[in-house]
Amino acid sequence: MHRWFHQTASVVLASLILASGALAADTKVEQPARPHRVLIQIDQNDPAVMNLALNNATNIIEHYRSKGKEVAVDVVTYGPGLHMLRADTSPVQDRIKQLKSIAFPSTIQFSACNVTRQGMEKREGHPIDIMSDAVLVPSGVIHLMEMQEDGWSYIRP
Repeated sequence: MHRWFHQTASVVLASLILASGALAADTKVEQPARPHRVLIQIDQNDPAVMNLALNNATNIIEHYRSKGKEVAVDVVTYGPGLHMLRADTSPVQDRIKQLKSIAFPSTIQFSACNVTRQGMEKREGHPIDIMSDAVLVPSGVIHLMEMQEDGWSYIRP
């Protein structure tokens, strides 16, 4: 009887383990999808690089739109790349305005480095205006770093 009891207990225990596993599989809570978020770095005063970045942003937004999804894009400029967002020197102002107008329901932000702006103002001896479609961030490189630490993807065209 003692052997029978252990065999029966083992079978019952195995059945309970299997059943609890099946129950757990049936009651899994589906995790929400991670948001799509991408940073695009611009650190060169080169219209070809700026246009490539805008092409990348457009392609990303259109890809997710075709799938019925949204994406957040942040184009971060610093150093010589700040010219992309300068009101007086940007060679891509029209494309930026166009992209901002067609991005919805996704979002696009153009981030301008304030450290770079202040350095340019000191060297050039006058205030530097940033395009109204841009947001001034304290530091472009720190913005890139902190956003990546927060899970944003990173592209450098």
